Formats: sequence, structure tokens, C-alpha cells
Amino acid sequence: MRKQATYTENRIFPYADMDELEDELFTRVRKTVKNLRPGHPWVSMDNIELLKSAGMYLKDQSTGEQGITLAGILIFGSELMIQTALPHYRTDAILRRENLDRYDDRDDIRVNLLRSYERLMQFIAKHLNDKFYLEGDQRVSLRDKIFREAISNLLIHREFSNPFPAKLVIGKDRVYIENGNKPHGNGMIDPEDFSPYPKNPKIAKFFKEIGWVDELGSGVRNIYKYNKIYSGADPEFIEGDVFKTIIPLIVQDTNQDTNQDTVQDNNQDNEDIKGLLEFCRTPRTREEMQQFMGLNNRGHFRQKILNPLIKGGLLKMTLPDKPTSRNQKYYSNR
Repeated sequence: MRKQATYTENRIFPYADMDELEDELFTRVRKTVKNLRPGHPWVSMDNIELLKSAGMYLKDQSTGEQGITLAGILIFGSELMIQTALPHYRTDAILRRENLDRYDDRDDIRVNLLRSYERLMQFIAKHLNDKFYLEGDQRVSLRDKIFREAISNLLIHREFSNPFPAKLVIGKDRVYIENGNKPHGNGMIDPEDFSPYPKNPKIAKFFKEIGWVDELGSGVRNIYKYNKIYSGADPEFIEGDVFKTIIPLIVQDTNQDTNQDTVQDNNQDNEDIKGLLEFCRTPRTREEMQQFMGLNNRGHFRQKILNPLIKGGLLKMTLPDKPTSRNQKYYSNR
């Protein structure tokens, strides 16, 4: 997988028949892009022209082989067509709150990516509450904001040649998402300092054209932003052969006395923490705090020290409405 010269989504299936694609989905796509941009070229194209325009019908210049690509099959194909082209393909949506050994509800999804997106969003709406939230003077659904991004990332940025089954698991206190990946790094992703890498650029571009995703990399930032409002806790993104997304659901306890004990118990050297809090009587940047403590690893500092102190009420943000702002500083009133 790592040595591939091209993306898996570009694999050509010369004997795949256009009749095996879902014509209804082409009609829906044309209507969607027309509503977004009336002059969009797809509106006047027939099915095969649309596929070619989207880079999902290709010709291999070295062999002369041409046909529908895996990307085209995954977006428009029937369930039978997809299972023939990619037998291991599936996405498992699981609710696991009471029956922790098995599940309370499940949807075994093996349909194309467009229908998979809809079924996953329906599964989320069925099992997770929404919260009233105004962004400016407009009401927005925090649940939909978060999981629109999470589900798009799950479907778009997976390595389809990897037989690892994609999963979305709703638990008591978190949603856990994982999918096969061709990693370009390992470990925790810092939303303030990461370089997004396209896993399936043509599928991603297609989802962008129909308005289901924004720019590359925006998903991580948006989940981080809106989940702070939804649950008061930071999501986690872990890069590896399996990409993992962990979205906390439970609002964090903000009782300062209780959380101060928790923060101090989780840090072996309480004197260093006390010194940091004293240092932050004047608002400080994250970089200044790391330098004060002599720590170079930004991810470790954020996860093990900064976030617990914020959640414990011991540190506050100068820009609480913009948690990822470059101008953000932190201060202690103790």
C-alpha cells in the first residue's frame, strides 16, 4: 500500500457496466449541484460525461485499458457491484450502551458512499440528542455539525484496499470511529499544527462539489470547535494504520475543587503545576507555557497538562469563543 504509485480509488474496472450504477443518484447529484451553483457543468452532462468530468472514468495510457474506476463504483454503484469489486467493503454502525459485550442496535452498511452517508447520519440522529445553539443569529445543530464532518472523514479518507472494517460506535460517554488508513505519520494529531494529506482526492473533490464537505483539513478543526461547545471536551484524532477519532459526549464537570484534585492527582510533580499557575497570573501563550516547563512535545503538553488544567477550571482562555485562535492565551486567577 505504501509503495503504490497511484491512489486505490483510481483502479480501473474495464468490464464494469454503466447499467450497474444507480441512475437515480446521478439525477440527485445534478439537482444538488444545480441548487448550489446553477451553472455547474454537471447539470447538462449525461452519466458517463459526469463520471469522466469527476475523474471516475479513466484510460490507462500504458495499457489502453479504460473504464469506470473504483471511486465511481463506490459513489454510484449498486450494492452487488460494490461487493463484486471490493468484497471486504462495509461500514459498521453500532450502539453499545447497555449490552457492552455485543450491541443494543446495529446497522451493517454495505451500500455506496452516498447512501452510506445518509444511513450513518440517520443512525446518529436516532441515538444522539441535539442541543440548542445559536451561531450569530442562526440556530445550528451542533450534533449535525460535528457528525457531518466525522462521517464524511470516515467515508472519504479511508484506504479502501485495507480489509479493516470501518466502524462507528456510540457508547455511553463517547463516539469511537476507526477506519483503515495509509498513514503519513503516527500518533495524536494537533488541530492547530497538522498538514492534511488527501487519501482519496477524487472522492473528496466529489463530496466537496455536492456541498457535503468543505476544504481539506476543515473536518478536524470543525469537530474540535463544535465539540467544545457540545460536550465541553476535546476530541482526539490518532493517525496510524487504523485512523481513530474519539468524540466525547458527556459534559465535563466544572466544579473547581473536585477537578483541581483530579488534575493534581494526574500530574506527578504538583510543584511544577503550581509554578505554572503562578506563571500564568499574567496571560501566556501555549509556547511560553511549554518553554517555562521545559517541554518540547506540543501534543503531550496539550493532552496531559493544558487540557486537564482548563477542564479543571484552573486555567482560563482569553478567547473562550475561539479556542483554536492563534492569539489565544491562558491565565490563572489564583
